[in-house]
Amino acid sequence: MEQTSLRVDLLSHTPDPLSLVYAAFRQCYHVGFAGDMWAKLADGTIDGKEQAAFVAEIMSSGHTSPVEHGSFTFSVAGVSRALSHQLVRHRMASYSQQSQRYVDGGDFRYVLPPAIARIPAARDRYVRCLEEIGKAYKEVRDLLEADGIANAREDARFLLPQAAETRLVLTMNCRSLLNFFSQRCCSRAQWEIRCLAGAMLALCREVLPAIFATAGPPCERTGVCPEGERFTCGKYPAFSDSDVFKKYK
Repeated sequence: MEQTSLRVDLLSHTPDPLSLVYAAFRQCYHVGFAGDMWAKLADGTIDGKEQAAFVAEIMSSGHTSPVEHGSFTFSVAGVSRALSHQLVRHRMASYSQQSQRYVDGGDFRYVLPPAIARIPAARDRYVRCLEEIGKAYKEVRDLLEADGIANAREDARFLLPQAAETRLVLTMNCRSLLNFFSQRCCSRAQWEIRCLAGAMLALCREVLPAIFATAGPPCERTGVCPEGERFTCGKYPAFSDSDVFKKYK
C-alpha cells in the first residue's frame, strides 16, 4: 500500500462552449433564430470578446440557466471514498466510479489527511491501521475464495476504509459547476473536496473564462460571507439574521 495524491484531468468539454452559451442567451432576448446565428459564430463574424461581454452582462443579472448547455468531463484519481460520498450530493452530474466489487482492494492506495501527516505519532498509527485493514482484506478474500465464493471481493470490500483511494469520471454542466465551486471552494469546505474543486476550476477557467473567471466562493465576489455569523471563517463580514430580515422586510 502507498499514499496517493490528487490528479484531475479534463477529458472533454462542449465544443465551442462560449459560442454555444452565447447563442442560447441570445435566443432568450432576440427575435431571430439561433440556428441562423450559428454560421456567424462559427466563422468569427461575431467576435469572441463581444460574446464574452454579452454573456457576462446577462449572468450578472442572475440569469444563468442557458449556461447549462455547456458541460465538462473530468477524470479524477487520488481521492478518498470519503470525498466521493460528498461529491455525489451534487445531483446534476454524471458519475462513473471505480468499483470495489470488481477491482481488488488488497493493496489499496490511501489518502493521508494533512492534519494527521503533521503529527508523526498520528501518522504512524494511521498507516499501521491501514496496513492491518489491507491484511485483513486479503485474508477474508482468500478464505471466501477457498470456500467457493465466486466474487469474494464483493464481500471483502466491507473492510475497506474511507481513506481508500477511488477513481472516477464525472460530468457536470456549467451551471452545476458554478454551484459546485461556490460551495466547495469555500474555506469551510472539507479540505480534500476543496482541493478537487480548485483543480477543476482552474481547468474550467482555461477553457471558458467568460463564465468561470469569477467562479468560486460567493464572498470573493460580494465581499460578504453567506454562511452567517455562526459559521463564517471571518475573512469577510457575515450576514446576520437581522441583516437578512432587514433586506426582505
